[in-house]
Amino acid sequence: MSGLDIKSVSMRFDLPNGSSVQALKDVSLNLQAGELLSVLGPSGCGKTTLLNILAGFLAPTEGEVELNGHVVTGPDAERGMVFQKGALFEWMNVRDNVEFGPRMKGMSRAEREKISDHLLEIVGLQDFKEKAVYELSGGMQQRVALARCLANEPDVILMDEPLGALDALTREKMQGLVLKLWKETGKTIILITHSVEEALLLGERLIVMAPRPGRIHREYNLPFAERGVNADLRDVKKSEGFAETRDEILSMIWEMEEEIMGRTEQVA
Repeated sequence: MSGLDIKSVSMRFDLPNGSSVQALKDVSLNLQAGELLSVLGPSGCGKTTLLNILAGFLAPTEGEVELNGHVVTGPDAERGMVFQKGALFEWMNVRDNVEFGPRMKGMSRAEREKISDHLLEIVGLQDFKEKAVYELSGGMQQRVALARCLANEPDVILMDEPLGALDALTREKMQGLVLKLWKETGKTIILITHSVEEALLLGERLIVMAPRPGRIHREYNLPFAERGVNADLRDVKKSEGFAETRDEILSMIWEMEEEIMGRTEQVA
């Protein structure tokens, strides 16, 4: 069976003082191969916890995750992770960073170079392959991180706020690159973001999570990612339905944040 299946996943963190925090409760979702999902929600709704479970960094206290018919039990090359900051190897140049996964698999130098040349051309860094990581801008480093992730040929790409630290112009360019890679590679992509506009632009499916405990509050099927593949993203933002959906989701999250603040004030 092809695809990612999240089955009634719950996550509880037990604290040293004997209390516990229920981070996720009964989250279920099915993604077919090649789908692009964005995840939104107020702070503390368990977005990153869910992503870490999908990556295999955490084991859920209840439920399970299946990918292509087998249960996820830990990290694996079939699931690639792109972090908010590139998490690149500073002592390696661009090419060596991209080739790290294939080298660990025992590929020959010729095979590794073919892969890295192809991916660096896709992300527009073919002229920077011998540069040190510290010589690159933040946006360029994130492109290297994307290329390094793709070099492992994962079935699923997990993105935890990958564009959050970038300036507005660079972020817009990277959003276009994510859509290009999604369409050209056919990879399943799950992207966490705090930006409602970004979630609308990059998610053909979008879920809004509610906090305490984290759970799926609302799901949308959207046309904007498909529109953005071959169009200016600024024009997509002006297209029919975009502003209305953005305002609806903003209001939804704002109400959740107010509820959280109310709870905090009651506790205080």
